[in-house]
Amino acid sequence: MKLKDLPKHEQPREKLIEKGVENLRNQELLAIILRTGIKGKDVLKVAGEILAKYPMQKLLSLDFKTLAEIKGIGQGKASLLLAGFELTKRGLEVEDNNLPTINSVKEVIAQLQEMRTAKKEHFVALYLNSRNQLVNKEIISIGTLNSGIVHPREVFKPAIDCLVSSIIVAHNHPSGSPIPSEKDIELTKRLVEAGKILGIEILDHVIITNKDSFSFKEKFLI
Repeated sequence: MKLKDLPKHEQPREKLIEKGVENLRNQELLAIILRTGIKGKDVLKVAGEILAKYPMQKLLSLDFKTLAEIKGIGQGKASLLLAGFELTKRGLEVEDNNLPTINSVKEVIAQLQEMRTAKKEHFVALYLNSRNQLVNKEIISIGTLNSGIVHPREVFKPAIDCLVSSIIVAHNHPSGSPIPSEKDIELTKRLVEAGKILGIEILDHVIITNKDSFSFKEKFLI
C-alpha cells in the first residue's frame, strides 16, 4: 500500500506521535528521516528498498559518499543520516574496539615506541576521529641525525583524505634531549595556524627520546 493510501494514524510521523517511536518499524523510521521519496516511489517504498539492500548494521557502517550515491538519499539526506548515526553512537558510547583511543602523552608514545631508538629524526602524524580514536598514522619525514624536513601540506593531506577531526604530531630527538629547538617551536606554530584555517585541530606536538618526552600541550605551548 502506498503512503498516501494509508490511514492518517498509520502514516510514519503520525504513528510516531500517537504510538511512540519504539512502535515503528525500521522502514518507517528511515522514511521519517528521508521525508520524501523519488519520482514514481513514495518515501516508504524507497526506505524499504534501501533496507532490503543495506540491512541496518550495514547501513550504519556506510560512509558519506556511499550513502549519497544511493538512489533516494543524495547528499542532504546522507548528511542527516550520518549525523543521526553519530549521535546514537555517542549517546550509547559505542566505539570501534579495533581503533585505539588516544587521550594522553603516554598513549601517544605507546603508538611510537620504535622512535625511541631511531638513529634518525622521524616526524610522524597521528590522525584522530571525533572520539579521539586513531584512524591513521603517517611518517611525514625521516631526516638526518638532528634535522628533518616537514611542510604543513604533507601533514594535512592525509587528514583531509581521511576526514579526521584532529592531529597529534610527534618526532624524536636522537640526541637524547627532549627540549624543543626554535625550529620545532616555529614548525608547531605553523601547523597550528594551518589547522585553524582547515578546521583540523593540532592537539599536541610530542618530542620523544630514548628515555624522556616533551609535550607542547602540557607546557602550554599549544
